[in-house]
Amino acid sequence: MVNRKSEPQIQKMRLAGAVVGDTLKMLRGLAQEGVTLRELDKAAEAFIRARGGKPTFKGYHGFPASLCLSLNHEVVHGIPNGRKLKKGDILSIDCGVTLDDWVGDAAITVMIEPVAQDVRQLVETTYASLDAGIEAAKVGARLGDIGAAIEKVINRRGYGIVREYCGHGVGKALHEDPQVPNYGTAGAGPRIQPGWCLAIEPMVNLGGDAVHTLSDGWTVITNDAKPSAHVEHSIAITEAGVQILTLCSDGTRP
Repeated sequence: MVNRKSEPQIQKMRLAGAVVGDTLKMLRGLAQEGVTLRELDKAAEAFIRARGGKPTFKGYHGFPASLCLSLNHEVVHGIPNGRKLKKGDILSIDCGVTLDDWVGDAAITVMIEPVAQDVRQLVETTYASLDAGIEAAKVGARLGDIGAAIEKVINRRGYGIVREYCGHGVGKALHEDPQVPNYGTAGAGPRIQPGWCLAIEPMVNLGGDAVHTLSDGWTVITNDAKPSAHVEHSIAITEAGVQILTLCSDGTRP
């Protein structure tokens, strides 16, 4: 059952999403060589709380931090620790904020320059696949159209698509119906309705599809130890078109 949101509810989600966007923009600037993952996490929590929000991830099913920070061959759900960023790294920064009981959820992948050209192309393709998924999310389209659009972009370069994890509905809860896979068949699945709010989040591997979870119970890595990129926006689908809810407060992307 997909919970459709009203325009006033979407506006509340936009306010939560703006805190997410601003947090991610701040972190993009802070993520430099020599900075530790734990320092990024602490900066994010302070930034979010100063704006009246709560880090949605902290304590979620026992997750110990405010951010999911996934480095290089880590795909998602990485736990911030004392590792320092170094040149050539890519880092997925996944951030959730709860504000006035509504959730914003987004992720960026940042590159610690200089990075290898094949890794740069991976990150650029992952962002392009997110844009394709957002463009396919229209009232009257099918849910499968989103995954098919994402998959088409990724398949052009022969990258691996993570299939065990996917996008999702978002609202007062971090994860709501429906699930939004990053692959699919155009024209398949339920018809998209106005008021649907979705978090679309492709996870793309430089190598194969296969991933597994480490013994910490959270961190997901690629089986072949090749890099992975992850990006995400929360969106609202309305009769007037798609609205990205996790833009920065100045209307730009983080």
